[in-house]
Amino acid sequence: MILLLVLLLVSGVASGQVAAPPVSQSESPQSTSQSEPLTADDVMARVAANQARTETLRNEYTYKQHIHIATHKPYTRMMREENADYEVIPQPEGVQKRLKLITGRYWKKDKYVEFHDTTAGELTNADKDLISNLRNFEPLPGSEKNDADLIRYLRNCLLEDNSKNGLARALFPLTFEQQKNYEFQLLGQEVESGRNVYHIGFWPKDKQELAWTGEAFIDAAEFQPVRVFTKIARPIPLLVRTMWFDLPGLGFNVVYQRQAEGVWFPWIFGTEFRLHAGAVFYFNRDIAISLENSGFEHTPVEGK
Repeated sequence: MILLLVLLLVSGVASGQVAAPPVSQSESPQSTSQSEPLTADDVMARVAANQARTETLRNEYTYKQHIHIATHKPYTRMMREENADYEVIPQPEGVQKRLKLITGRYWKKDKYVEFHDTTAGELTNADKDLISNLRNFEPLPGSEKNDADLIRYLRNCLLEDNSKNGLARALFPLTFEQQKNYEFQLLGQEVESGRNVYHIGFWPKDKQELAWTGEAFIDAAEFQPVRVFTKIARPIPLLVRTMWFDLPGLGFNVVYQRQAEGVWFPWIFGTEFRLHAGAVFYFNRDIAISLENSGFEHTPVEGK
């Protein structure tokens, strides 16, 4: 049941302002001309053009990844929390993600039970079942098992194999293919983390699509995302909310960090939302997720 809900959560969602100094042409070397400022579509087209190269360059870095996920019964206690630490290592074909440590606690029989595991495993299709077993090494009965499954699937979604940067690609409309489904608007030019940025709003072209809406801050010199935040563009249909599930508050906020020219990594990611399963599956949880990448080292792999 929880797998179905989380798959719907991730795959069912498609993929007052303070004035700041304007971005000068010298800071935007890719501008179309001295007299024609870039439009939102111009900016995002350059972001899309950079994504394939950026993903390739990210694969030359070793770094650490920490994920914290907690589930709460609404207005009451925390049911389960897990901290997972990974090491991400470049390989000739992509990257390898090794689970180094997992710790946490869960509520059982009027008290919290702590757990600790240091078994490493490679996050590939062949090893997903292994990692699932590692993350369920405690024999959890009843509702505690539901929380364990929910956290495991949420983490696997964040660490999707097809994602080069440690976040599922469907979360943000940055690539060329994803941008085809969105409208963009230039909201202004600002300063974000000490760099001049374009402030872009986006929403789905199809108003009936269950997709993302949000805002992106794009570096004016390198046309890379500096920060992006999203929310669901429209409510989940009433019948689905009533009988099956609802996800009030679902949205994501991710901050990127520059490692070198043209190399920007998702640095900090966070979200808080509620999973409400309706009359068919009676299950309600407030969910908090945070992810941080750190310890970046440039380690190119020979033979790539």
